[in-house]
Amino acid sequence: MIIRPRAGALLFITQPDHAAAAADLVLQFDGFAANLRKSDIHLAVREHDAGWQELDEEVVFDEASGAGLDFMGVPEPFKRTVWPVAIDALADRAPYAAALIAEHALFVYSANVGNPGWAEFFKEIEERRTRLLARSGVPLDTLKADYPFLGIADLVSLSFCHLWTEPKERFGRSVRCEDGAVTIIPSVLTTAAVPVRVRARVLPDRRFDSREELRDRLARAPVEFLTGIARAGSAA
Repeated sequence: MIIRPRAGALLFITQPDHAAAAADLVLQFDGFAANLRKSDIHLAVREHDAGWQELDEEVVFDEASGAGLDFMGVPEPFKRTVWPVAIDALADRAPYAAALIAEHALFVYSANVGNPGWAEFFKEIEERRTRLLARSGVPLDTLKADYPFLGIADLVSLSFCHLWTEPKERFGRSVRCEDGAVTIIPSVLTTAAVPVRVRARVLPDRRFDSREELRDRLARAPVEFLTGIARAGSAA
């Protein structure tokens, strides 16, 4: 779950909805249309956070604060369990797309390499990636070259969903959001700007008595579509 504050309210954006926005964006990336593996790449971008769906529906709740926890704040065991779900969901029908999701899991948690609590996670995900690449017939070097489509699309969508005004760096690109516009320097877009749209549910910013109350309120919360643009920026 992504939870964004806004003037007395909280916007709840599920991880799959964020991923859907990223999938719309990657279609407009330079070099994507000509990539021979574009269907698998697009599928991986769209489904990369599918493992979070159940947690988003059930809500991870902090009793002390009376608040839901977003994907960055949930305990580490939750973070490690979602990736095998997303990978295995595609493993049979689209092994290369599943391998790209495995690569994403390794990339986004790379800061934990060397942490004993994460050793089994990295071993398991790397083994899955190796098996999936063998089945797909695609070498690791090709996957490494394709992965930035997923990594950058993910960052652009996250920056929009969170309204991250501080620049985030990935694969030589700087990404930041201001007033609903995500600026990418240097640009990966085929045009100067493309639309961004993501679904959110809106609740008042207050303490909730229990996970059940928050989950029930979310299920009945009004839906709002957040719109903006991703645009090319200048380094000057």
